[in-house]
Amino acid sequence: MVPALLPLSLSRLGLWTLGLILVLGFLKFIRLLVRRQFLAKAMDSFPAPPTHWLFGHALEIQQTGNLDKVVSWAHQFPYAHQLWFGQFLGFLNIYEPDYAKAVYSRGDPKAPDVYNYFLQWIGKGLLILDGPQWFQHRKMLTPGFHYDVLKPYVKVFADSTRTMLDKWEEKARKDKSFDIFSDVGHMALDSLMKCTFGKGNSGLGHRDHNYYLAVSDLTLLMQQRIASLQYHNDFIYWLTPHGRRFLRACQVAHDHTDQVIRERKAALQDEKEQKKIQNQRHLDFLDILLGARDENGIKLSDADLRAEVDTFMFEGHDTTTSGISWFLYCMALNPEHQHRCREEVHEILGDRDSLQWDDLGKMTYLTMCIKESLRLYPPVPQVYRQLSKPVSFVDGRSLPAGSLVSLHIYALHRNSAVWPDPEVFDPLRFSPENVTGRHPYAFMPFSAGPRNCIGQQFAMNEMKVVAALCLLRFEFAVDPLQPPIKLLQLILRSKNGIYLHLKPLGSGTEK
Repeated sequence: MVPALLPLSLSRLGLWTLGLILVLGFLKFIRLLVRRQFLAKAMDSFPAPPTHWLFGHALEIQQTGNLDKVVSWAHQFPYAHQLWFGQFLGFLNIYEPDYAKAVYSRGDPKAPDVYNYFLQWIGKGLLILDGPQWFQHRKMLTPGFHYDVLKPYVKVFADSTRTMLDKWEEKARKDKSFDIFSDVGHMALDSLMKCTFGKGNSGLGHRDHNYYLAVSDLTLLMQQRIASLQYHNDFIYWLTPHGRRFLRACQVAHDHTDQVIRERKAALQDEKEQKKIQNQRHLDFLDILLGARDENGIKLSDADLRAEVDTFMFEGHDTTTSGISWFLYCMALNPEHQHRCREEVHEILGDRDSLQWDDLGKMTYLTMCIKESLRLYPPVPQVYRQLSKPVSFVDGRSLPAGSLVSLHIYALHRNSAVWPDPEVFDPLRFSPENVTGRHPYAFMPFSAGPRNCIGQQFAMNEMKVVAALCLLRFEFAVDPLQPPIKLLQLILRSKNGIYLHLKPLGSGTEK
């Protein structure tokens, strides 16, 4: 009798489970419909490019050339337009300085619909936090980016760059172009490992290399997830091969960070090690984090430590890799500007063969060229916010609280109303006389307002050091057979790499 009842009970349990899943699915669908109705109504006064009935604009966004597609939409729809990832996730896509100022001068939180996808990877660090906790962390981390802390990093940047340049000497002898992007990525990670963790001069080990590959994989997977409707649900995503690959890469990144933090904490228990750290020429980022306290004397928790380290490692190496690589591409495309930058560095150094902190402030033309390359190729082309309160725009239109906003920095930097001949590389746009009077929100490679990039001075210093040393050692030329294909993967990459011809300039220019 009992065995006969068991299958019946199991079948009822199965039906109840199926019914519960259907009810929950139906409720989720209703919630999505209500959310869509809210977002669509909020943006009712703004135009929209034609949308796919299911994928919205996601299919066009995923295609090669999508960045320039948005620029064409920006020409068609001044100020802003609707942008839909699927039918349920809609942003107001903005690319006009006054619109950018209306949102980014306020400090609204990052859009959870996008940035919550980062949680599994970088946790709740400065990138994702908002409100009082964000303010507290920002205040605790700011001393880590004081110019006294940044000064000694010039030598760190230079040492890592020279290692890369020595490698390029070997490659250049083959007299054919090669992809610089991955080498720049390894160099930027090497610098960051030294600045963050106090790594020695031995270069990247096997574990560090695996970390680099994991971070590269994570940025690609994140961008694919944001643009793919089928991956938006966490429960479904973690069951897919794409989701499992993401989790494996996260594990590699977390294991790396956790081990370094454990090793440093253990070392700090040793009095000799403590004295060594106190006497060293500079503190690394982890030292500063471990010593940081809020106004009540409370230190960062282990979870906060890892989140801030992972955030700094992601934002500090991937973005500078992009910025440096595209700068060298711009130099290769524009030999007259390349030559002028090289001459400026020669004049600053004179008989010296090494860079010093004070040299960076004298690199006026090089800095203008870096800024112009950041205008044309911003490392982070698109960022997202969720409005915590209503906003009114300069043309009288408005958005209610809860609306989602996408700032398309790539399109903003190519806005012809602000930048005449926007596709032309012209460093003089950033001469003092031309900067005066320009809208403060027209140029935003590091975002702007209260939530701007805390590490922007760190990044600019690194770019100057790397750029100067590269130009002293090599003459750069493009490979016309392999032009780079712009690709948005959270940061601006190239689908086929950035292939350049390098001509060594002789040992007399840089030792």
